[in-house]
Amino acid sequence: MDIQAVTDISPWPWFHPDSYGYRPGRSALDAIAVCRERCWRTDWVIDMDIQGFFDNLDHDLVLKAVAHHTDQRWILLYVERWLKAPLQRQDGSLLARDRGSPQGSAISPLLSNLFMHYAFDRWMARENPGVQFERYCDDVVVHCRSEGQAHRVREAIAGRLAECGGLRLHPDKTRIVYCKDGNRRGSAEHTSFTFLGYGFRVRKVRTKRGSYFFGFNPAVSDEAAKQIRAQIRSWRLHLRSGATLERLAREINPVVRGWINYYGRFYSSALDFSLNRINDYLVRWLVQKYKRLRRKRAKARGALGSHARLYPGLFAHWKLVKP
Repeated sequence: MDIQAVTDISPWPWFHPDSYGYRPGRSALDAIAVCRERCWRTDWVIDMDIQGFFDNLDHDLVLKAVAHHTDQRWILLYVERWLKAPLQRQDGSLLARDRGSPQGSAISPLLSNLFMHYAFDRWMARENPGVQFERYCDDVVVHCRSEGQAHRVREAIAGRLAECGGLRLHPDKTRIVYCKDGNRRGSAEHTSFTFLGYGFRVRKVRTKRGSYFFGFNPAVSDEAAKQIRAQIRSWRLHLRSGATLERLAREINPVVRGWINYYGRFYSSALDFSLNRINDYLVRWLVQKYKRLRRKRAKARGALGSHARLYPGLFAHWKLVKP
């Protein structure tokens, strides 16, 4: 199937302005930036989670959405064949599918985004025109002025999704969140949420003048930070005593720069703890490589620090955390 041909019929210019997923010139970081500003202006958030979204997409509704943007029968035919193609199990048997779009495939992001354009975005604009949201495919945050409004909108969204092929909000993962900060009084069951790998909650923020306040802000989420540390651990840098520091830097810097470019955009200091694990492993690498540093961990860290001062750009993470 010619994926480019199908992509060309996608209504990029007509998507809702708060749809950010898989669109040219828009990114997850754009969605996070807008979400942050709206959390400052409105007190409540609906943190949406659609249960089994990709596995439960209604094929007929997906095809209906595609048909809004093309009269080419061959495109509709290929999309239908692709959606309904059976899945092959590990034992070689085939499993027939009457709904769903496999994750990780080339065309699933486009079809799912097109589905949500009609199932959610246009419906919200029509039925709740004063309620703002950010959507990245099926990851959605909705902003409300009050807790009561949040409950009403949540129930309305649940009803709308049920109409769209029987989709359901996850009963445990969909939460109504109070964006509590230093100025907002009262309490609520939930005062934080995660969106696109960022954890939103109250944080201590320093102003340009050096004073501090408590604001509701995003930073790398606990789960994302845990995954970063797991990948750092998997590199086993301390066991690679045959390599040079320069070689280690060349190998890991592209990944580390990616982390910094994404998770370091907002509240970058939250990355420090995870990135400093790289320094810990480099200290262990020095101890393994040089006998004179055995049982002298403090001296090894000092030697790594001296190297960082001489070559501050060697490792990408040294721009944030020096050894």
